[in-house]
Amino acid sequence: MNILTQLATTEAVKGGIFEALGIDWKTLIFQIIAFLILVFLLGRFVYPVLMKSVDKRQAEIQSASEAALEAEKKATAAEKNIEKLLAEARKEASDIVTTAKDESAALSDAADKKAKARAEHIVEDAREQLEKDVIAARKTLHNDTIDLVALATEKVIGKTITPALDKKIIAGSVKEVS
Repeated sequence: MNILTQLATTEAVKGGIFEALGIDWKTLIFQIIAFLILVFLLGRFVYPVLMKSVDKRQAEIQSASEAALEAEKKATAAEKNIEKLLAEARKEASDIVTTAKDESAALSDAADKKAKARAEHIVEDAREQLEKDVIAARKTLHNDTIDLVALATEKVIGKTITPALDKKIIAGSVKEVS
């Protein structure tokens, strides 16, 4: 309040508020002209370059933003594509596992059938061999029996019989026994 009162009294004394505030008209005009020249020079030479740079930067930011949006869309599409491919791969893997299990079961069945056939073949071979052994044993027994009968006949009769007669007698005896 005291300052305002002092300014009012100073104005009254010297005649103007600008002089009361300590403003020189010449300096003020010079400063206004300098400011206008500065604004003109800045507007003519600096601001266009600066605005061009700002516009270029704005365009780059816009372009980068659009590229980022495009990249995001592509990433989303790629992610969906990857999910689709993963689902297909999982399905293929499941199919492969199922096929492998089916093939394994088929191979196992085939192996079982082959093993059974081989076992039956072995059993059949064993039976044939057993029959052959039985026939051989019977022949051996037959021959041994003939020899024993020949020996017994010699002992009963006390003399050796000709081989032809011996065989005839032995064969007849064997037939009677069988």
